[in-house]
Order: sequence, then structure tokens, then C-alpha cells
Amino acid sequence: MSTYRTVFVTERGLVHQQAALRDAPPELAVVMLRQPARAELLAQLADADFLISERMGVIDAELLAAAPRLKLIVRLGSLAYDIDRAAAEARGVRVVVWPQPGVIRVAEHIVLQMLALTKRLREVEAIALAAEDWGPSRRTDEDTFAYNWSGRQGLGGLADQAVGILGFGEIGAELARRLRGWECCVSYHRRRRLPAEVEAELGVTYATRDATLAGSDFVVNLLPYFPETDLTLGAAAFGQMRRGAFLVSCGSGSVIDEATLAEAVRSGQLGGAALDTYEWEPLRADNPLRRLAVEEPRANVLLTPHIAAGAARAGERSSRRRDYEPIMRYLQSMSDG
Repeated sequence: MSTYRTVFVTERGLVHQQAALRDAPPELAVVMLRQPARAELLAQLADADFLISERMGVIDAELLAAAPRLKLIVRLGSLAYDIDRAAAEARGVRVVVWPQPGVIRVAEHIVLQMLALTKRLREVEAIALAAEDWGPSRRTDEDTFAYNWSGRQGLGGLADQAVGILGFGEIGAELARRLRGWECCVSYHRRRRLPAEVEAELGVTYATRDATLAGSDFVVNLLPYFPETDLTLGAAAFGQMRRGAFLVSCGSGSVIDEATLAEAVRSGQLGGAALDTYEWEPLRADNPLRRLAVEEPRANVLLTPHIAAGAARAGERSSRRRDYEPIMRYLQSMSDG
């Protein structure tokens, strides 16, 4: 059986790298590189048959020239503006853009979080389930009903809201696509600004971190964990946000000062918070956000157990194995002639 050298460029941490290597098909000899320097990548491509590029990273004519055996580039995700497709085509190298189902599911989960907060889902569900005595109950028809029988206030919606995204990568792009139908005003902040044509395609506007915090009805945390992001969303950041704004997070849990966030919600500075990731996982009983949600049922806090990316159903291939699928399809097409 032939073995094909495959360079896999990623930003994943060691645990996720090891998992991806375990799932690699036996036909592929995978070299995993985390954020390699350009010189290292050029050297590794010298005898590479395939290149898997996760998230972003410029793939230009120089890199392609350094890879005379390269047959296929797989971009994991939907953003491929930094791949020189013309140069690839000139060298007979195919480019496959391969959106990630888990990324899409996280974006969907964020929309759920936003809707749940603005409609105060936990509070209103508890009211419906409690079946308290709110007065006489009558059978409904087109003229008989009891709209908002509990007299809830502050129930909003998502349409036309200002959404600011901190840390804009593949999840941010998929979220922006889904918010276009809501006619939201979406701004974003990241270390490297996107090209103007990508901003236009996604319907997003670049803003500074301060402007993103101060100008948004919803602030979405998608920041990864690095030493420089550790607990950076704390009292100062929450104080910059609009009073009554919402914080939604599917980024690294250790980016957020959870005790300070709980206090910001309790005081009314923030209108609510929804998190799927935490500083300590599994979630501890003494987590300040959990305590707030349990002890004050009307606190607008939604906590989910780190499941935004979903979980495979029985019989489904793992998402990591799916990363290699374009290459395996290519090899199959070559063997079929």
C-alpha cells in the first residue's frame, strides 16, 4: 500500500493534534505542524503530496513552488481568501474548501443562546411549568386567550440587534452568515483584520475591542485561550458594555472571569449571560454562575455542558476522520482512473 506524505497545518492544542493523528487513514503519513514559521512550512512541503490547512494561513505561489509533488490542498473551514487559487491551478494543484459540521453547530448554538437570553427562556419556561394560580383559565379560541398572563417585562428579539464578535475565525464567519437573515448589525474584532471583500461577503464591520464591547447588544466571546487572553473578560470589559447587554460565550472558558460576570448579571449591568464553556470543566458546584442560576431562578443565565459542537450519533464517523475525506476521495478517483 502506498503512503502519501500529508502536511497538516493547525492551531489545535496537543490533545486535539494527537486525536487527529490517531484518526488518520493508514494511507497517509501525517506531519502535524502547529502555527509553523514560514521557513519550516516551506521545508516540510518539499516532498508533500497533500496539504491540510486549518482555519487560515497564506498559501501563495512561493509555497506552491516549494511543493513540486503537491496534488491537493484541503482548507478545513469556509474561509479560503488567502489561498492563491490561480497559482494552484497553474501548477495543477486542486483546492478543496471543506466546511466543518462542528463549527456550524457551534454557530447554531450561539443563535440559540442569544434567543434564549433576549426572550428570558429559563424564566418564562419555569412560569409555564409552575402552573401557578394566575386567575381563571378559559379554553382558547381566536378571541379568547391570555397573552403574557404572568406580566413579564423585557422580552425582546434578535432582529436588528447589534452583535459584536470577539475572536473572529470560522465560527464567527458561520455565525455572521446565520445572522444576516435576522438583519443584525454585526461587528467583529480580531488580531488581523479581514480583507474588505470578505467583510462585504459576510456582512460584517471591523471594530476595535473597546468599540465592540461598547456598541453591542450582544457580545459574543469566541476568543481562544492564550496567556494574553487569560481572564481578559472581567470587570473592566463588562463595565464597558451597554447596560442590559448580553454576553454569549462559546470561546475558551478561561477567558472569562466568571465571578465578575455573575456579579455583572446580578447587579443589572448585564441583562444576562449564556455560556457553554467554563474555567473549570466539568462545571463545579461552586461555580458562581451556576450558583446564581440555581439560587435566583429569575437570573437570566443559561449554562450548557460544553456541547455546542454536538456529538456524533451511533454509526457516524468522527469529525476528525472527516478532515481526511477529501484526500481519500481524491485517491479513490485516481485509482478509478
